[in-house]
Amino acid sequence: MNARTEPAPAGSDAIARPPLVRELLLVAGLFLVYKFGRQLATGHTGEAFHNAGRVWDFERAVRLPGEGAVQSLLLHGDGLVHVANTYYASVHFPATAAFLVWLYLRRPAHYVWARRVLAVVTAAALVAHLLFPLAPPRMLAAAGLVDTARVFGPSVYGDPATDSLSNQFAAMPSLHFGWALMVAIGLIVATRSRWRWLWSAHPLLTLLVIVGTANHYWLDAIVAAALLGLTLVFIPLPHRTATTAGRAHGGLVPVQRDERTLVGAGR
Repeated sequence: MNARTEPAPAGSDAIARPPLVRELLLVAGLFLVYKFGRQLATGHTGEAFHNAGRVWDFERAVRLPGEGAVQSLLLHGDGLVHVANTYYASVHFPATAAFLVWLYLRRPAHYVWARRVLAVVTAAALVAHLLFPLAPPRMLAAAGLVDTARVFGPSVYGDPATDSLSNQFAAMPSLHFGWALMVAIGLIVATRSRWRWLWSAHPLLTLLVIVGTANHYWLDAIVAAALLGLTLVFIPLPHRTATTAGRAHGGLVPVQRDERTLVGAGR
């Protein structure tokens, strides 16, 4: 993630960076709340399938592209679908954790901003999962889609009837996509490399994976993006500092100084 990052003035990061132990406890606490909140939404199987039918019919009514079009591309070869399943199973949490760690070490002000945004988005998503349980398209017979993880592996889910580790009826909004989009936005605004826009490939790949593996509907990602956008309106970006300043023609952008501090500087 060192996309032509700029060195920070000595001492500036140490002042802005939150205490490490507090942050570890906070993130761990948020994760436990996230897992506990998902468990609260279990036990609504009938409602989840009813909502799935409504979402499927709505997508067809507004002429969203069928999820099957993406899945058919993955099913051209066992290798491609296996890569997609692996991406779904192994990238979500590690990528977000690496993003936060990098921001904490290199962009403390952006770290605090990103952590707040992710916390709000996740909390709002958990409320939505409780109010609108939704079975994923891989469970919906009308969708005619393959549960690629169960057929080709690897899979992170067990039998929904006995799975006590996750809530499989929490498809909307998709935190897989919401977190991936936030990771891309955070890295784009926190760096100044001409290549930083390539980070947008992460949410794009995530979108294709979650739809192609039949774990989410298009609408799940749309709602997640809208929720993130609304959160970003109320949690503004941190002010640019010397740590986040860009480069001008290959050199560091000079820090602007107040002229009044220069008057009498030699006194």
